[in-house]
Amino acid sequence: MTTEETNFDREFVYKIVILGDAAVGKTSLINRFVEDSFSEDYRATLGANIVRKDVNLNNTKVRLIMWDLAGQEKYQVVRSMYFQGCQGALLVYDVTRYSTFDSINSKWLRDFKKYVKKEGAYILIGNKSDLTNQRTVTEERGKDVANKIKASHFIETSAKIGENIEEAFALLVNQILNNHGVDI
Repeated sequence: MTTEETNFDREFVYKIVILGDAAVGKTSLINRFVEDSFSEDYRATLGANIVRKDVNLNNTKVRLIMWDLAGQEKYQVVRSMYFQGCQGALLVYDVTRYSTFDSINSKWLRDFKKYVKKEGAYILIGNKSDLTNQRTVTEERGKDVANKIKASHFIETSAKIGENIEEAFALLVNQILNNHGVDI
């Protein structure tokens, strides 16, 4: 994916949500994707943060409207309204905290399926892959759960070092386009 400005054959706008427990790295993934930056300073998202990025896939412009949803329980009541018009989701867990992995299926995917049309695309992301000595969720376990929950893809990322960030977003965008019958 590139962000070059050219004449595009087609243009699309898609709303996506980034879901997962508090402190799994949702905002860091977005910041790395949009600004190619990373901050060690953790600040919890309050409610939702909305970020836009235009990407180019084979002469097709895709504008992503990314909703970074707060993972704290206190936002559960208002979270449902953030899903309106959503086309896809990044389901994110922290590979060093097994509890964040457990909540993907029991909480985040359940909410996504409850509030988003059935053709909504989602991929499973194990973030913080650079913390190999602190890992509690194996890559194999992540792949198994991705298959079980019927995620279109599974990928491990590190927002800190920038590993697989572009690829993760590209996988989701391609799946959304595919779900809408758009060939790239």
